[in-house]
Amino acid sequence: MGGAAVALDYDAELMLRVKEGDGASFAVLLEKHRSSVIHFVYRMVQNQAVAEELAQEVFLRVYRSRSTYEPTAKFTTWLFRIATHLALNSLRDGKNQRYEDRLDEQTEDQPARQLADRRPSVEQSMVLEARLDEVRRAVASLPAKQRAAVLMHKYEELEYSQIARVLNCSESAVKSLLFRAYETLRARLAYMA
Repeated sequence: MGGAAVALDYDAELMLRVKEGDGASFAVLLEKHRSSVIHFVYRMVQNQAVAEELAQEVFLRVYRSRSTYEPTAKFTTWLFRIATHLALNSLRDGKNQRYEDRLDEQTEDQPARQLADRRPSVEQSMVLEARLDEVRRAVASLPAKQRAAVLMHKYEELEYSQIARVLNCSESAVKSLLFRAYETLRARLAYMA
C-alpha cells in the first residue's frame, strides 16, 4: 500500500469481500448494523413500520452497490449517508403519513415501553418518562437536517467529518446545524432544568 492508501476499517474490509461475492460477509454487516440503522431511521421518521421498511431499503441499496463500492470513507459514514438520504426523502414525500402512530401508543408488534426496575417510586418514573417524551418530541420537531445531525452526533456518536460526508456539506455547516439544533432544544427544554 502506498502513502495515499486509506487504512480500512473492519466493516470496509467486509464490504470489499461482499464486492468479491462473499454473501457471509454481507450477513455479518447486516447483523452488526441493522439495529442501529433501524433506530436511527426511526428517530428520523418517528414510525416503526416505516423505519423497518427504510432500513431494508438501506441494506438492499448497500447490496446493490457492492460492485461499485470503494472504501473512500468509513463504512458507517457511507451506510448512514444512505440511511439519511432515504429518511429525508421519506419525510419530504410524506410516505410515513399513512402509518401515523405516536411514540407513546402500543401496537401489536411493538411491546409496551418499560422503564428500568431501579426507579425509587412510581411518581419519579412518570416524571422521567414525561421528560424523555418531551426530549423525543423536541428532537422530532427539529428541521429534518438538524434532526439528522443531532441523531448522528448524540445517538450514533459520529464525528463531525462523518456527519458532513453523510449530509454532503462542510464540517463548519455541520457545526452550524448542531449549534442551531442544540440552541432550539435548550430553549424548548429550559423549563425542565
